[in-house]
Amino acid sequence: MPEIKIEKKPQQAKLRIYIGAAPGVGKTYHMLNDAYLMKHQMGIDVAIGLVEPHGRKETEARIRDLEVIPLRLIPYKGVTLKEMDLDAILARHPHTVIVDELAHTNVPGCRNHKRYEDVLEILDAGINVMTAVNIQHLETLNDAVARSANTVIRETVPDSFFKRADEVLNIDIPIDELRTRLRQGKIYAQEKIEQSLANFFRKGNLNMLRELALRTTAEQVGNRAAEYRRTQGLEQAPIPEKVMVCLSSRPGTERLLRVGARIAGRLATNWYAVYVRQADDDKDHGDPEAYHRLEDYVRMARDLGAKVVMLNERNVSDALIRFAQQESISHVVFGQSARSRWDVLLHGSVVNRFLSEIHDVTVQIVPMQKPLRKF
Repeated sequence: MPEIKIEKKPQQAKLRIYIGAAPGVGKTYHMLNDAYLMKHQMGIDVAIGLVEPHGRKETEARIRDLEVIPLRLIPYKGVTLKEMDLDAILARHPHTVIVDELAHTNVPGCRNHKRYEDVLEILDAGINVMTAVNIQHLETLNDAVARSANTVIRETVPDSFFKRADEVLNIDIPIDELRTRLRQGKIYAQEKIEQSLANFFRKGNLNMLRELALRTTAEQVGNRAAEYRRTQGLEQAPIPEKVMVCLSSRPGTERLLRVGARIAGRLATNWYAVYVRQADDDKDHGDPEAYHRLEDYVRMARDLGAKVVMLNERNVSDALIRFAQQESISHVVFGQSARSRWDVLLHGSVVNRFLSEIHDVTVQIVPMQKPLRKF
């Protein structure tokens, strides 16, 4: 009888993310320490694709214990900048590679715009990745950070990236210990310490960020546990919740998208970003700025994991009501109307009309605030 050979499917590369409430909690050090143990105790082929030591002696000492893949030198505007060498990592093809500063935006000339896109390419090549990021860099948390710290984080990672993670580790230290590390010059240079203590490293802000980091990790663990139970047949999958964000071309709509993505993340469900296209939306005859804003919002919605739906309908309320009924939507996010109360009384409100027709739906009204100045 001929021998039957069973071909094993290649295992998907693993992604481990180290998150923390703020710079200086020890994400990079813990990541390097775990890599050291993997290499020297378990014999796993581990290499550093990129690590930013920021002058921290403990981190620098750990880097010396591991192989470092040389960085790529890129000329840009008269200077030479260093970036992670994606092609060198793919050619070296270690079992596991360390990629720090996940939210980083690459220098123009790199194949990918963002470093998390480099990570996805590395994973697709079958290489495991260990990476680190601060919780405030999650796209949907921008508004919460802005309210607490009065600043907007410029570099972000879409929350959908976290769904790819096999493990999310929250590196947590007490707030007083973190502020002590800052005073000792272990996080920032001396000239930045007092300003940081009075702003981003305020106790209230750090408490909020720490809570967000803990909650995000718990949600990730809960979602993966629920998915495992479903795939193993240990419980019946519940009727899925469905989230709809009502898109607009108005400034500030990005806040609606972040709220919708957060709700969908907590419910472990898919979500829709729905725009009702009317006759005056044509870019040549309408408002070009509004048209370009809408393009940006559509792109952002897709980055955050939404399914974008464009409806052609003269009446916005009718279109949204019909879609919500057809798709059994359970959660809806509207932007607060910019119209006057008198205008609403005369012509009616989309939200009020929606609520009069759809009853078994949770509706959230989000204030449409102007974005804060970026630093």
